[in-house]
Amino acid sequence: MPDHAEPTSAGPDADDRGPSRRPVKAVLFDFHGTLAQVEEPSQWVLAAAAACGGRLDRARATALADRLVTAGRAGGPLPARVPPHLAELWADRDLYEHAHRGAYTGLAGLVDAGIDGLAEALYERVLVPAGWVPYPDTRPTLAALRAAGVRVAVVSNVGFDIRPIFDAWGLAELVDAHVLSYEVGRCKPDPAIFWRACGLLGVDPEEALMVGDTPADAGAVAAGCAALILPAADPGRPNGLGSILDLLRSP
Repeated sequence: MPDHAEPTSAGPDADDRGPSRRPVKAVLFDFHGTLAQVEEPSQWVLAAAAACGGRLDRARATALADRLVTAGRAGGPLPARVPPHLAELWADRDLYEHAHRGAYTGLAGLVDAGIDGLAEALYERVLVPAGWVPYPDTRPTLAALRAAGVRVAVVSNVGFDIRPIFDAWGLAELVDAHVLSYEVGRCKPDPAIFWRACGLLGVDPEEALMVGDTPADAGAVAAGCAALILPAADPGRPNGLGSILDLLRSP
């Protein structure tokens, strides 16, 4: 309604708080930065180096981790620069498994660490549960939603299967569907990925809440869902995930 438009006639007791949404029957969660965070960078490097038979002291691991994160880490910030020979893989990284692996091993290979096989070992850490840390509120929030009869999907821009991670954490039974970009051929913020999640859960978009930590997650609004954007937190630190339960209890 334009700012200057007159309200429709509805009587003196009409609710002027704006249109109400249908009750939330499903919550769609982003994975990285919302339900879990990648392990601390120096630990990431130490673990990968050990897998290659290399030994690093903490100071060298920290310095190397800083360079590798700047170059581009799966689950980390965007790289400072993507060289031309990796540009195509980078563009397709969340649509194809080979592109995801090739992009991130290629970026890690730009850093001369002096350890044979390190780039591949670093990438392997993102594929295993030990390379991730669930946020403290993840399990209790998912369990509370299950107890309340609210259906749950994980909607992630990712180039590998994250289901084994949920299995290892004992969370698989709390998630009704995983909608992964490389499997469905669509990446957030494309509305189609959110529609796919709602379809799998058997709810209309107007009955779903998308919870994430980036503008891409907020793209769910274009699909008809509500959206809640939380701040990404360091591994093991609360990120406000439990506030969802208060929000769903609100009138």
